[in-house]
Amino acid sequence: MTRSPITTHVLDTHRGRPAAGIGVRLERLSGGDTWRETAGGATDEDGRCEDLLAPGSHVEAGTYRLTFDTRAYFAGASFYPFVTVVFEIVDPSQHYHVPLLLSAHGYTTYRGS
Repeated sequence: MTRSPITTHVLDTHRGRPAAGIGVRLERLSGGDTWRETAGGATDEDGRCEDLLAPGSHVEAGTYRLTFDTRAYFAGASFYPFVTVVFEIVDPSQHYHVPLLLSAHGYTTYRGS
């Protein structure tokens, strides 16, 4: 199956279900201090965003960040209005999956598969 080289999955740990409809923005660090938006999307009903980049597209090595619009998801009742996850791609031939476990007052993330 061909898919975006960068994907994410958001689980709402408070409600015990996938977090649907969360806006997601992907950016790449350019020139040492400038972030350039690469793609954007939203999580589907299963909490997944698997189409940030076109299936089969390639990414370059570098520093990236995913920003999740948690304020809108929690209707303003979240301690973290946005969650930003910065990660580094060293081997562009690999797939990078960045899950987010989320509640209104905390979050955690890890490198998935």
